[in-house]
Amino acid sequence: MTDYTAIISGSGPAGLTAAILLAQEHVSCAVVAPDMPLGDNRTVALMQPSIRLLKFIGIWPGELQAHCSALQHLHMIDDTGNLVQAPNIEFSASEMGEDAFGWNVPIVNLVPILRARAEELGVEFIEGRSQSMFDDGSSITLTLDDGRQLTAKVILAADGVNSPLRKALGISMTEWKFDQCAMATSFSHTLSHNNTSVEWHKAGGPFATVPLPGLKSSLVWMDRPQRIAELMALPDAELAAEIQIETHGKLGRIYDMSTRKSFPMSGRRATRYAKSRCLLLAEAAHILPPVGAQGLNLSLRDAAFAADVILGEKDPGSDAVMEAYQKAREFDIAARQQTVSLMNHTLLADSTPLNLARVAGLTLVNYVPPLRTQAMREGLSPSSGLPFAMRG
Repeated sequence: MTDYTAIISGSGPAGLTAAILLAQEHVSCAVVAPDMPLGDNRTVALMQPSIRLLKFIGIWPGELQAHCSALQHLHMIDDTGNLVQAPNIEFSASEMGEDAFGWNVPIVNLVPILRARAEELGVEFIEGRSQSMFDDGSSITLTLDDGRQLTAKVILAADGVNSPLRKALGISMTEWKFDQCAMATSFSHTLSHNNTSVEWHKAGGPFATVPLPGLKSSLVWMDRPQRIAELMALPDAELAAEIQIETHGKLGRIYDMSTRKSFPMSGRRATRYAKSRCLLLAEAAHILPPVGAQGLNLSLRDAAFAADVILGEKDPGSDAVMEAYQKAREFDIAARQQTVSLMNHTLLADSTPLNLARVAGLTLVNYVPPLRTQAMREGLSPSSGLPFAMRG
């Protein structure tokens, strides 16, 4: 007998969501993760398929919605200063027959609500760090850093970019780096954001403001490492002034800066997503630059597809399940990473042909209705299909 049908290693949003999806169908599961204080002040723009997933697991709208802001409009503005610039692109959710493209959700509110829902469904939480595992052909044994061992039919590794379980499987990561860092923070402003998310395309990378409730917005500012280091060192008042300049005053006076964090920009992708009774989720499987709000939406699709391939299987860790998950994730992950990386590279490259290609592509999207519609649909969800919990 195994201790659990499924063990989820990691207690971030993707890992918790996977645990909830399984527990809702009465699958015996546990979450293994260290007890870490909540200190992540970032927000994530969750598109409508992810919001439908939150509804499916019973946490939306609920108390979470009060901390979130609807994304009713998406604007893309060429602010590179190049001689030839792309037109300003303005998308509205009403064009798609939706009230909103999605919602901007603070991670600090999302994670505790996900955990509470998992506990309500009977998911067991085990404090510790996953270290290694052994597949004996019919079950898998997980060893924690303190020597404890747990057995299951399948493990879902959502244990981060430095995933010990991915390393234990011998799965390598393909990595590419950008000469770029990102700074994340939030701030108050005197003019309304009108539920509009704005991505300014600048020479150093995207500068994106995303609405929060009231007169507040979150910010992800990508630029060259030296510039981000300079911004991180500024007093709050001076940083607020810099943001006011970069937004061209469209949000009015900027003030009341929150804690800021910076991190280097890179892309990573595992060479496989499933092996030996273990499925890789979220940052254990892939990392994207924060362009176009793709990161957590992609990770939540990992969680939902993992549930899809496991549920109803007599042996949820079988080779057939591993192959089904691999096929379900490989195209979606590769396509998202290629699109995000290409857009970022065209901003960073000091190349007239690349800039003209970017401008031409965005111009076509703005003025050719079928391309415009396709761009909005693809931004919301992959053309390769959605997992069951996201279909509505």
